[in-house]
Amino acid sequence: MKIQSSIALVTGANRGIGHELVKALLWAGAGKVYAGARRLESLDATKALDPRRVVPIKIDVTDVDLVAALPSKASDVTILVNNAGVLNFGPILDTPFEAIDRIFATNFHGKLNMARAFAPVIETNGGGAIVNILTLLALASMPSLSAYNASKAAAWSMTQSLRAGLADRGIAVHGVFPGAVDTDMLADVEMPKAIPADVATAIVAGIVAGQEDIFPDQMSSGLYQEWRLDHKAVERQFATM
Repeated sequence: MKIQSSIALVTGANRGIGHELVKALLWAGAGKVYAGARRLESLDATKALDPRRVVPIKIDVTDVDLVAALPSKASDVTILVNNAGVLNFGPILDTPFEAIDRIFATNFHGKLNMARAFAPVIETNGGGAIVNILTLLALASMPSLSAYNASKAAAWSMTQSLRAGLADRGIAVHGVFPGAVDTDMLADVEMPKAIPADVATAIVAGIVAGQEDIFPDQMSSGLYQEWRLDHKAVERQFATM
């Protein structure tokens, strides 16, 4: 997939990986990047990356009516990057169902809402890509992030279904599996973390290379190799965290 002159839409573009993805797409030559967030004022720094090519757009991926109206405002999109996500901590037996519902609303249903809205747009524009930002924890669960793990694992399964369903419509579907990244989401977690800019650059490179599954940092690529060799060993390792 060529990024040069493409038209991208990135959800959760106001900070962290999302902000850096906008920057990486611009650097790779995207003609325009729609930068989405719930609050337009939170996108000021992202807009400042390139006031001519960055278009702020209000997006709440959990609002079905709002999402359904987006294609009329961004009818030229060829790459959708489903980056918006939420996280909370807690073991699966103790996490309130309300919290689980909130996490799935964004991390699973939100990605699906956006894919349903923009798959026809991308197809009409001659094809392109849908990129779902997942997590290494979709492969092996860390019990302290139980609801987050589950929502991302469900989104991984959905990503595979999208890939099969869109294969003959000219739309590539990429799953991205980062390890720990130094963002606000993990600010209180003490562990080695990848730099968001490096992760974003690797993601864009993976899209260009046509990688269906992208492991964009040293932690994720290393653990993926371990998982392929012995996924039960990785499961047991993560169970202690």
